Amino acid sequence: MGSRRLLRRAFAAAFTLLAAAALVPAASGTAAADSARTTGGSGPYDAGYTTTLRLPDHTIYRPVELPEDEPLPIVVWGNGACRADGTWFENILTEFASHGFLVIANGEPGGTGRTDSAMLTEAIDWAVVENSRLFSPYRGHIDTGSVAVMGQSCGGIEAYEVSDDRRVDTTVIWNSGMLSDLNNHHLARLHAPIAYFTGGPSDIAYENAIDDWGRLPAGLPAFMGHLDVGHFGTFAEPNGGEYGRVGTAWLKWRLKDDPAARAEFVGPDCGLCGTAWEVQQKNLT
Repeated sequence: MGSRRLLRRAFAAAFTLLAAAALVPAASGTAAADSARTTGGSGPYDAGYTTTLRLPDHTIYRPVELPEDEPLPIVVWGNGACRADGTWFENILTEFASHGFLVIANGEPGGTGRTDSAMLTEAIDWAVVENSRLFSPYRGHIDTGSVAVMGQSCGGIEAYEVSDDRRVDTTVIWNSGMLSDLNNHHLARLHAPIAYFTGGPSDIAYENAIDDWGRLPAGLPAFMGHLDVGHFGTFAEPNGGEYGRVGTAWLKWRLKDDPAARAEFVGPDCGLCGTAWEVQQKNLT
């Protein structure tokens, strides 16, 4: 536990001041408990965020009208700087939700303070219970067998820490990586396909991600994409910009088995190959 705390603190200290100046959050507001705020997204569902007293200290992104014929896979999110503001990454998380995902971010809307990886597990647990709880608005609307854990920067470390949960079907690390090979146990316990997205050589976490890539367990399916946009990526752009597009495609492939989304990542002629993205692949089929 001590090494985990040191990792989170180190990332938070390194990135908090930078983030305050460089990552401009989406326009946000305060959502009342169990009420949704419509914000859009480019997908087929108008999406927004909400809160609930059953999961305090989190922000839930979802289609405003829950689809009757498409259960929503679960995506849990850790913020950069381990910051407890569930609307800090509103643009990209709304984008994911608009494509039919239930996205749960650490922190309440506009919140302050710090998060920890246990909050990601709490989010998964809550979603599983809500899918079967009598009178839950989510009853029968959640695909509890499809789960992704994600995080940016310090939140990526949080995602690593819970990726050994056997319910996890994919891990996505945004602008992050381990700070020391002394923490190789997090990598050794990975069991599900993983994707890394970095901001290229100017990203402060670029070298960390590359180092982790070289220490992944043999045979683990993995993708790495570098886009020259720096540590704060395209999160603040409408719908999360290119990060939103590519992140949605990864989720559609890994959690919805979408063949068109798979084509973005697999093979020498993948959709991202030969573009502004620098691409690496391992064990992808």
